[in-house]
Amino acid sequence: MVEHGGLDIMCLNKYCHSSSSSSSSSESEKKMFSKLKLSLSEDYPRKNAEMLSGQYGTNVLLIGVALMLAIAHHGPSVSEDHLLSFITCLMVVQLLWMMWYILVRDRRTGARTEKDVHATTFWIRGGLTLLALLSLIMDAFRIGYYVGYQSCVSAVLGVYPVIHATHTIAQVHFLWFHIKDVIKSYETVERFGVIHAVFTNLLLWGNGVMSEAEHFLNNHKRRLSALGYGNLSVVHSELHCNCTTSTCSMFSSSLYYLYPFNIEYHIFVSAMLFVMWKNIGRILDLSSNQKRPATRTQGLTLGPILGLIALASTIGILAVYVTNVEGSLQTRRSAISMFYVYGIVMLVFMCSGGAAGLLLYRADHVPLDTAKNPSRQLDTELLFGSSIGSWLMSWCSVVAVLSADISPPYRWTNFMYSLLVVLEKYVQNLFIVESLYRQQEDRPREDPELPAAPEIFSVTSSLAPSYKGIINRAYETPDQTCVTMENEQEANGPVYKCPRKPSELTLTAAKEVPEAPNIRRKILKNIAVFLIMSNISLWILPAFGCRPQYENGLEQETFGFSIWTTVLNFAVPLNLFYRMHSVASLFEVFRRV
Repeated sequence: MVEHGGLDIMCLNKYCHSSSSSSSSSESEKKMFSKLKLSLSEDYPRKNAEMLSGQYGTNVLLIGVALMLAIAHHGPSVSEDHLLSFITCLMVVQLLWMMWYILVRDRRTGARTEKDVHATTFWIRGGLTLLALLSLIMDAFRIGYYVGYQSCVSAVLGVYPVIHATHTIAQVHFLWFHIKDVIKSYETVERFGVIHAVFTNLLLWGNGVMSEAEHFLNNHKRRLSALGYGNLSVVHSELHCNCTTSTCSMFSSSLYYLYPFNIEYHIFVSAMLFVMWKNIGRILDLSSNQKRPATRTQGLTLGPILGLIALASTIGILAVYVTNVEGSLQTRRSAISMFYVYGIVMLVFMCSGGAAGLLLYRADHVPLDTAKNPSRQLDTELLFGSSIGSWLMSWCSVVAVLSADISPPYRWTNFMYSLLVVLEKYVQNLFIVESLYRQQEDRPREDPELPAAPEIFSVTSSLAPSYKGIINRAYETPDQTCVTMENEQEANGPVYKCPRKPSELTLTAAKEVPEAPNIRRKILKNIAVFLIMSNISLWILPAFGCRPQYENGLEQETFGFSIWTTVLNFAVPLNLFYRMHSVASLFEVFRRV
């Protein structure tokens, strides 16, 4: 009976264990499902708003691109007035959103808006303000052009520059006072407003790129026609009335010298607004969201000198190229050869500087900074994305040089120049990314070879208070123990040695080991300054008409006129943006070193 009962009890316990395990597993599954459901319900509105606003902005951009493609065909159904009307409506909507955003923030006087200190810097906003001033001058020229031809042009050509000037002023104010905001209220509405501003500026950038490319292509066709090449139709935009003022030609010719600044302004603003869009609803990491100390400029000698030499030579090359490319075939070829030789020298120095910076970084083992930073991530992505344009152009030139039947004097210099462009961007991108993702060296790092300071453990009076009449020095504070020991040393002679405070140890060590001048930082700062000025130089040349890829004839013979001009219309704007974005990133590198 006992054994039977024991067996029954064991059997019951077995079944009870299986039932309890199954119930516990079902409860754990329910808890897991409820947590998953809760996380989905919490993240769903944010992800849904991101997806909806991103699709909205993409479709707005595609509508503008469709209008641009129709205008490029020069058909009678779609004209420039339709595109300008669409962009004007987008700018008005953005103005209304910015006004609403500022009014809502001003009415919330008690609440404090969080700021992302990495979203932008003072000097970037200052540079954008300068570009905005040049854009306002361009709007003034457009208004003057409209006043001279108002009897035979559409009213859209007069309304557009007025709205664009108002949009530029309001947007600069927004950049100075609100671009660092981390939005935590009305998130869905604000996502649509910010992404609308992003793609409005992208359309303004695309419109400027298309107008500037068409102007340069028409000038190129005129030069080819003068040299005897036929079957090239030049698009003439002649008006059927006379100008009422004497400055119309000055206004129309001056516009194209201001287009590069307007183009860079809009693409940079769209990048900054995209960072603001990514920051909506973001929880900031307070440990990494701190301002950096002031940048030191000590030891800057060789970098600025070489950079100024590069800028001066660039201006000379630009003046000689623009004047000689319009001349005879011989002067044209000499101007193109001069450009390639200059480019080879510049790229060799830039590759050497970037490689030296990478070697210095490899010699100093500093861990990477893995904190979440949307601005830094966007900088890295834009560097690689904008490099594609010049890489495509360079490899097309390499293929053309190796397969072309003609052999002009600049054939192999073009080959070397194209390969160096690929290598220089490769090295420079690595140098910038390595610099941006290294941990800050503002705080002194501990030397692993030095022995660790001894740790002093003590039990304070808050944990175990001493009893009256009984003095237990184990429960005294370290300061009190030191005072007692010092008093005993005065009476009985030096028996104990009181441990020093950590601050005293640090100060003593600092006095004993003087800090050596950091030569590595000086070298990196000079490299950064030289690369900044070199990238400005390589931006100036194509921005103001020095584009030998149109003139040398090698690529045009291999790929054909239409295909090669399509490649250039895609690659040249990306290359211009890459150079200016590299300037901004390298200045950030200079500040971080």
